[in-house]
Amino acid sequence: MSKAKLLVVEDDPNLGDILQEYLEMKGYEPTLCRDGEEGWNKFKKDKYDLCLLDIMMPKKDGFTLAKEIKKVQEDLPVLFLTAKNQKDDIIEGLKIGADDYITKPFSMEELLLRVTAILRRTQKSTEITPLKTYEFGGFVLHYDEQYLEGPLGKHKLTSKENELIRLLASEINKLVNRSHALKQIWGDDSYFNARSMDVYLSKIRKLLKDDPKVQIITVHGEGFKLIVSED
Repeated sequence: MSKAKLLVVEDDPNLGDILQEYLEMKGYEPTLCRDGEEGWNKFKKDKYDLCLLDIMMPKKDGFTLAKEIKKVQEDLPVLFLTAKNQKDDIIEGLKIGADDYITKPFSMEELLLRVTAILRRTQKSTEITPLKTYEFGGFVLHYDEQYLEGPLGKHKLTSKENELIRLLASEINKLVNRSHALKQIWGDDSYFNARSMDVYLSKIRKLLKDDPKVQIITVHGEGFKLIVSED
């Protein structure tokens, strides 16, 4: 089995060297960059399984770099490394599509657990691709090809949007437990993942506006339902 390739962009030279050495020791293949511009150039030249990005960096900050990466490869997972612990930064990261977020100072063991969990989730989703479609209202989810077909056309989905719509579409008009959804798609029901799921649900609700008979309702304290009304 080939080593997972990690793009590590960190401007602190000491932390960068420690990260590179530790990740190599744990069996990964990290590429270390010292600023966002170098990180972007490395990304364009090679394929990676995960990006670890510092936020406050010279030349190009981590948020800008993540946005550029996601435009090219939307499903490439991103883990932010930052000295900040502000909710605004967490929300900004979620909007970009971050998979996780770790605040400095952190232990290498904690970082390793997060890296392992992200790679396990993303690699599992690429390995299991059943040829299935799910129909609800005026929509068809093409799960294997990862797009949603609706009254106004086709929408390409991210892996998490795809998984979340599949989960909802397999339980039409039934309660989907929030904790169950988080554990099945994100791996655990932490605060960060819960906020991430809320962002994805908001995006999915916008896609479903094309058919007024279809809506996602929230059952406070329990979960949510995909409601499909009869004609």
